[in-house]
Amino acid sequence: MTNDIRVCEKCKGTSLKTVIPKLKKLAPDADIKVGCKSYCGPCKKRAFVYVNGRYISAPTEDEALAKAQAFIKQPS
Repeated sequence: MTNDIRVCEKCKGTSLKTVIPKLKKLAPDADIKVGCKSYCGPCKKRAFVYVNGRYISAPTEDEALAKAQAFIKQPS
């Protein structure tokens, strides 16, 4: 099963140029979608990533990705 990962291009806490390559490294099989996630309140203040049905946020992009690792499905 592939990972469903989503990021917002308007999020103030992440940069698409850096977050997408990092996500691809964490989950090479992921289906990464870019677009608004209607999470605008937290999105303006913190970095966030949507992974397999969960919103994960943190003060920085790297911290959000570290938290996201727990929700990324590993190939069996």
